Amino acid sequence: MEILMPEPQIYVERTLAIIKPDVIDKEEEIEDLILRSGFHIIQKRKLQLSPEQCSNFYAEQFGKMFFPNLTAYMSSGPIVAMVLARNCAVSYWKELLGPSNSLRARITHPHSLRALYGTDELRNGLHGSLNICSAEKEIRFMFPEAILEPVPTGQRARDYLNLYVKPTLLAGLTALCKEKPADPMIWLADWLIEHNPNKPKLQYHISQEE
Repeated sequence: MEILMPEPQIYVERTLAIIKPDVIDKEEEIEDLILRSGFHIIQKRKLQLSPEQCSNFYAEQFGKMFFPNLTAYMSSGPIVAMVLARNCAVSYWKELLGPSNSLRARITHPHSLRALYGTDELRNGLHGSLNICSAEKEIRFMFPEAILEPVPTGQRARDYLNLYVKPTLLAGLTALCKEKPADPMIWLADWLIEHNPNKPKLQYHISQEE
């Protein structure tokens, strides 16, 4: 009897990387090191966070003595946020970053990114997600439109359909009725591809989000 095996599911792990304000001028150099280390940059955006947004992003650090300095530092200028992908992306990125204290990193991990680009424990040059759960939460914070694997099911899937798929499909069908093309199926398919809210793109502009 022939046994039918399910199709393999390909899951590429992702993590969030941030180039912090004091090393923004090293952006191209750092990105080159990232790519040469086997990562793919899936999404990228340059932005400047407000102190309130920084407080929300680092909410788990709230109450610690360095928290006010951290939010002031991270909101002091533009940052570059990137979604990095590769096998075991979280652990490989943490290894490439080195210890959070750049002074210690220069002693124990002299070739790490924080040893090369950081200044001290606070101004350590770059950020990386601590684990897969943190990576998912942080990616959604910086890239609200991102689709993260594995594809959600249950209530999360219904929420996604209501938020993205149904409004886009409704707009496409409305446009289809107005245009009345000769081949409606091909026209609608092209329209949905063009107006896909999650179409991969690199965002290079600086934006101030309120």
